[in-house]
Amino acid sequence: MSVTAPQGFEAAGVAAGLKSTGNLDVAVVVNRGPLKVGAAVFTSNRAKANPIIWSQQVVQDGVVEAIVLNSGGANCFTGSFGFQTTHQTAEKAAELLGVSAGDIVVCSTGLIGTGDEVFRAKVLDGTERGIAGLSDDGGEAASLAIMTTDSKPKRSVVTRDGWSIGGMAKGAGMLAPGLATMLVVITTDAVLTSAQADTALRQATGRTFDRLDSDGCMSTNDQVTLMVSGASGVTPDLDDFAAALAEVSQDLAQQLQGDAEGASHDITIEVTHAASEADAVEVGRSVARNNLFKAAIFGNDPNWGRVLAAIGTTDAAFDPYDVDVWMNGVRVCTAGGPDAPREDVDLTPRATHLVIDLKVGDETATILTNDLTHDYVHENSAYSS
Repeated sequence: MSVTAPQGFEAAGVAAGLKSTGNLDVAVVVNRGPLKVGAAVFTSNRAKANPIIWSQQVVQDGVVEAIVLNSGGANCFTGSFGFQTTHQTAEKAAELLGVSAGDIVVCSTGLIGTGDEVFRAKVLDGTERGIAGLSDDGGEAASLAIMTTDSKPKRSVVTRDGWSIGGMAKGAGMLAPGLATMLVVITTDAVLTSAQADTALRQATGRTFDRLDSDGCMSTNDQVTLMVSGASGVTPDLDDFAAALAEVSQDLAQQLQGDAEGASHDITIEVTHAASEADAVEVGRSVARNNLFKAAIFGNDPNWGRVLAAIGTTDAAFDPYDVDVWMNGVRVCTAGGPDAPREDVDLTPRATHLVIDLKVGDETATILTNDLTHDYVHENSAYSS
């Protein structure tokens, strides 16, 4: 049920004709309260889509009544017409729900630079029909409606003593920090203030979604939104809530990783014994963005030399001649030199675990990425973005 698993939420997904396939393409999630708390994090790309510009203003007061999402068009770089489309979407939802347009978050995903009167009319029609079809089991349809190149929906639910968290996500490429080409909606019926929701969300995204780096490309439409209904009446321990939110976020991030465009390997890069967490992240990300390494993994080649070459481009503290590297449990490099034979490493499973031991401190970080395949190149040459 994803976003409608927690009490106090209704959702819907409808087909408004934005997708040539006729599939569901407009989703609505509504918070029935009693609390109407909302928080969100957005792409750090300076080139932001119109819904991002709108929604950044909406969440400033910590109140979100509902969220309207469309696939089939990013509504980005569409000028004043595009911003008016976003504004009208919020106004339409607000009118039908009897709330303020300033409390309606709007999200879009799809092609950049396209949008006309037909697009606007379809989004507004989808918004109206979505609100008319709201139900407390509409989370699954909503998760289908936000998909673009995704091969499957991403949903997650965590239940605790008297309260729960539910989430849905879309994304299959351009997965890089500053979020990714992802739209994520997370709901909870726990009792939280807006400040608590914002803090917990930023902590969770910082170590989950922001550490998913599939292809190093950052989107213009990324957004993760947390909506709080308080319908359970339970005020959780804040550490417990933060842990549960991180669990849902990590689950969704791993589902995004597993559905990355054309990927044949899901690569977990674990950097250990770094001088700082920032160093560990920098080293892990340098490998995650190295096309030579990613191509080697696609070819089932445990080429650890490409790992050392990648981390050597960073400013992290380490001695390149005192680094150990493991691939799928086999130490292939020790003290910056060869160790076990490469043929001892089995890279045929989809799951690939790379460990880099910097030997200079006590900090660690994990980055999620994928290999670079023929299918990735084909898909992104055939699909405009």
